[in-house]
Amino acid sequence: MSATRRIVTPRWTGRLQFLKLQDMKIPVSHGHLEGHLRPGSPPLRGAAVLCHPHPQHGGTMHTKAVFRSAQALCAAGFEVLRFNFRGVGTSTGLYGGGTGEEEDVEAALDWLEDRHPDLPLLVGGFSFGSRVGLTVGAREERVKGLLGLGLPLRNLGFPDLAGLDNPLLVVQGENDEFGSGSEVEDWVRATGGPITLVRIPQSDHYFHDHFEELQSIVEEYFTVGPGAEAFPRPQASRTGSS
Repeated sequence: MSATRRIVTPRWTGRLQFLKLQDMKIPVSHGHLEGHLRPGSPPLRGAAVLCHPHPQHGGTMHTKAVFRSAQALCAAGFEVLRFNFRGVGTSTGLYGGGTGEEEDVEAALDWLEDRHPDLPLLVGGFSFGSRVGLTVGAREERVKGLLGLGLPLRNLGFPDLAGLDNPLLVVQGENDEFGSGSEVEDWVRATGGPITLVRIPQSDHYFHDHFEELQSIVEEYFTVGPGAEAFPRPQASRTGSS
């Protein structure tokens, strides 16, 4: 069943784990993808890939909504990989019209799965990155949860996610110029499935002045919400006890 929740006041607590970011090169057919890995504190509940906004409109893995979401997921117990799509930053290749970027997401998932073969995987993204990420994540059995930020329904449309089994958190600005909160709520109702929609009042597409709310929503969902049920955090093993 889908759900809608409105957040009025931020609940972000600032509980960040300041672990050193690691620069990565992810192999892909056209060469490599530039990536940043944010290690999580064990025991990890999962490993996540986050996708950035449109490469032809200034989107990179450093976009604030992506960066803040990575912080929130790390605090919730995930190791998080952000990467630049082909042709962005030092990633090789050229813009692939969305189809090529889906291949990039697959390559990022392969790399993360090789690193953590026993961990469930999460795919998320912002704007164009949400469309590409959710398209790939919804068809991948190894992906157990999804995160969509600022769904660009008006200009990019969205894939058919009917029959979705894994939980999806959608965070949308109420005044998003590419898909208002009410438009996305209609899409959620038509799609059905385990989707949680959170509409942030007065927020635009880019979540300007609402990053703490965004961060809080993501961390809460994967710490005590449906995301925590899909990605249970294992108990740390005890050693040396008598």
